[in-house]
Amino acid sequence: MKAKRGFTPDIALICALCLLPVLWLLWRFFQNDLGVNPVETVVRQLGVWGLRLLVLGLALTPLARLLRQGRLIRWRRPIGLFAFGYVTLHLMSYVVIDQYFDWAQIWSDILKRPYITFGMVAFVLLIPLALTSFNAAIRRLGGVVWRNLHRLIYVIVPLGALHYFLLVKADKTMPLVYAAIIAILLGWRVWEWARKKV
Repeated sequence: MKAKRGFTPDIALICALCLLPVLWLLWRFFQNDLGVNPVETVVRQLGVWGLRLLVLGLALTPLARLLRQGRLIRWRRPIGLFAFGYVTLHLMSYVVIDQYFDWAQIWSDILKRPYITFGMVAFVLLIPLALTSFNAAIRRLGGVVWRNLHRLIYVIVPLGALHYFLLVKADKTMPLVYAAIIAILLGWRVWEWARKKV
């Protein structure tokens, strides 16, 4: 049976759930409940949710295999696009409300602060994946080229985790948790690749 495509109820639910973090941030903003450093809270929370969604997107294929629920694969596109949205908002909040469009300072940060360097590289690599996430792009590029391009995600997600690890100055527990999850997911991919080669 051919899999259903389009904006089905499960996809609608995924999209609604992905909107909740930014709506929660907006609610906290209007309630004046963003802590002693509201700018840092906004910038960091947007980035953390971007990373969470990227990791979730990476986990969907092994979860689909483990649970024998092929429909989970269909969730990768909306989750990936929302991840890109959160990462974009993370970057824009840094540019607009943290640096006030001070491009000289932003460029200096990119060159001199490794966590910003890695984060910017991850964002730049994520752009072509977001732009080619649609069926028309798959047809235009061809399946092989498209799949090879989207393997960049195996570089992007670790870079995002490294960005987060270097950013956090005190308790690095959560960055290490994300790093461990990513290592397991990438290890599973390597195992799958090696198994198919045997």
